[in-house]
Amino acid sequence: MNPIINEITSAQVKKDITPFKVGDGVRVHTKVREGDKERVQIYSGIVIARKGHGIHETFTVRRISYGEGVERVFPVNSPNIEKIEVERESEAMKARLYYLRKRTGKAAVAIKEKDRAAQIHAAKSTAPVAAAVAPAAAPVPAAPATAAS
Repeated sequence: MNPIINEITSAQVKKDITPFKVGDGVRVHTKVREGDKERVQIYSGIVIARKGHGIHETFTVRRISYGEGVERVFPVNSPNIEKIEVERESEAMKARLYYLRKRTGKAAVAIKEKDRAAQIHAAKSTAPVAAAVAPAAAPVPAAPATAAS
């Protein structure tokens, strides 16, 4: 992209974006203006695509609402997006999850989730085992019994 355009738009690009990727379940907090009032509305679903870069970057969130698939495209750097929460992480095998459009029911949200148990198990197995190497503590002798009268 043109360096002059990058310089102009760099002030508008958000720096504190929550890191998320395609396949993650997210909750997007958007500002909604109704008359003179402003409130925050939450749109939750699965990120099926991320496109663009810089000020033009967008992401598409899909959810099932009353049996119908609904997709919404959000600009990442929009001032109307208050925050993005990652509900669940996943291991998507593709850059775009457009194949979810053909699925219905539970299959429409079935994406391989990250296996946290495997990560924890791998971390434990690589950690040094200090308790097994330490000598066993000497047994504590029992206190002598006293006769009660």
